[in-house]
Amino acid sequence: MELFWLEHKKLWRKTSVKISVLLCFTYTVIFGWILSFQWFSFGSSNDYTSAFGNNFDGYSVIRDSQEYSLLFGEELTDETLQQLVRDYQRMSAIEMKDELQRTDRPIIDSWLRTLWPELEDAEIYQTMISYVDPEKLTGFYERRQRVIEEFLEINNQVGNEREYLLQMNEKVNIPLQYNWVEGWSQLLGGMIADLGTVMALFLAIALAPLFAGEWHDNTNSLVLTTKNGWEKIACAKVLCGLSFTVELFLMLAVGGIVSQIFFMGVTGWDIPIQTIKLIAIAPMNMLQAEIYEYVFALLGAIGFAGIVMLISAAVKNNVLALLLSFAVVYGPMMITEYLPYKIQKAMDLIPLVGSSTDIFRTNTFHIFGKIIWSPYLLITVPVLIGIVCIPFAIKRWSRRLKI
Repeated sequence: MELFWLEHKKLWRKTSVKISVLLCFTYTVIFGWILSFQWFSFGSSNDYTSAFGNNFDGYSVIRDSQEYSLLFGEELTDETLQQLVRDYQRMSAIEMKDELQRTDRPIIDSWLRTLWPELEDAEIYQTMISYVDPEKLTGFYERRQRVIEEFLEINNQVGNEREYLLQMNEKVNIPLQYNWVEGWSQLLGGMIADLGTVMALFLAIALAPLFAGEWHDNTNSLVLTTKNGWEKIACAKVLCGLSFTVELFLMLAVGGIVSQIFFMGVTGWDIPIQTIKLIAIAPMNMLQAEIYEYVFALLGAIGFAGIVMLISAAVKNNVLALLLSFAVVYGPMMITEYLPYKIQKAMDLIPLVGSSTDIFRTNTFHIFGKIIWSPYLLITVPVLIGIVCIPFAIKRWSRRLKI
């Protein structure tokens, strides 16, 4: 344990680590959460002096939007949707710009385009909610079911796979509960979903020199003469790397959750994710989806840390270890669109390469004749890859030291 703490202090004393943590926290929590809530994403518009065109008043806009949504009841029915559209058109007609910003216009417009495409007029350069006839918006849940079935057919998800996904969809509670959705949409679709990709950059900077740095600093001979030996030191380094990964995640996650509670509160945690994307088949509410996305980021980061430590143990050059670590995550993102679909899906299992937003999709894997919904594998396989890499990292470093 003493050796672990020594390695832990050694890691945190590095200037590059301190700067990386500070930049990561600033980018993720300060810019990605606090300023996004208060200014970038939810601030009221029409401030032409701002680089983002928004005022610095996101807190009040969010609260007003939540209160406005309560006027339409808790269940999403045909009548609720008609009332939402009708009220939007009423406010739009008399140019109540401030009041319009309280509405769920982007979300409602996505519902209309998905379920009533025949009502969309390509010659009218306005959003559907602005001109569609509310009286024609009927059969919400029947249309949703039909759209899901058509999507599966177009996606060539037929037979047992189709039945598997439709059975999952049957567990979704109908009618859907409604509350202000836009905040949750941006939270789950971007803020938390991008957490792992951002962490990968700074984890690579911090952990790539963990083993390779011993060669860079010419301390490999000193390691061989210590009373603890290479194996104990290697284990301490691995535990230090994993500990740093969890600590960085907790800093970001706690900062994000505190910001979320301050700006959004807990309102809407129990509404289903289908209000964000109607063809989602997972019977999950917003809180469950948020927990999944945080678990995805944590386990993916641990898996990525294991790979980085193996690379660090396998090479003697800090720069090469860093570049190879970057390539693990960002390489697949650069080339994935040029690869066959099955290879793309396989690459999603690399730590932090896939996306936690798969909970909104119908992607599956076929393994030994079993159909498995992709989000199940996206949180298990990456961390297993990292765990498998750890003993190889220890052995690889020891072999290089003996040489």
